[in-house]
Amino acid sequence: MKTRTMGKNGSQVSQIGLGCMGMSDLYGSKETRDDKESLATINLAVEEGINFFDTADYYGMGHNELLLREAMKGRREKFFVSVKFGALRGLNGEFTCIDMRPIAIKNFVSYSLQRLGTDYIDLYQPGRLDPQVPIEDTIDTIADLIKEGKVH
Repeated sequence: MKTRTMGKNGSQVSQIGLGCMGMSDLYGSKETRDDKESLATINLAVEEGINFFDTADYYGMGHNELLLREAMKGRREKFFVSVKFGALRGLNGEFTCIDMRPIAIKNFVSYSLQRLGTDYIDLYQPGRLDPQVPIEDTIDTIADLIKEGKVH
């Protein structure tokens, strides 16, 4: 698998990545998703040299991160995990709004780290922009998370 250098930190990521959204919802329902098949897909991707995995804390309302946690057990170093954040969802799964307030971002990252079972996220980015919050506030908060070692 060909790789590329990601950003200033020089992480090597596979030229092909695996987007994990459809493994939890948005292309079906909780009743139709197949965790066993999703884990097999992730495992095959790793075997083929793919290390870039894209998820969001709102995919399956956290379920997607739990899938990645299971797949990463004992081999975190084989995964470059990209997490999008900020979308809020209601009980029935509908998207209700975007929240990029610094306090919300710090809350989102804490839950993501817990669900992923790791102490850092490789790439952390807003899923959408929040017109109520200056983009500088969002970027400054991510910069703080990098300084704290929660995001690389």
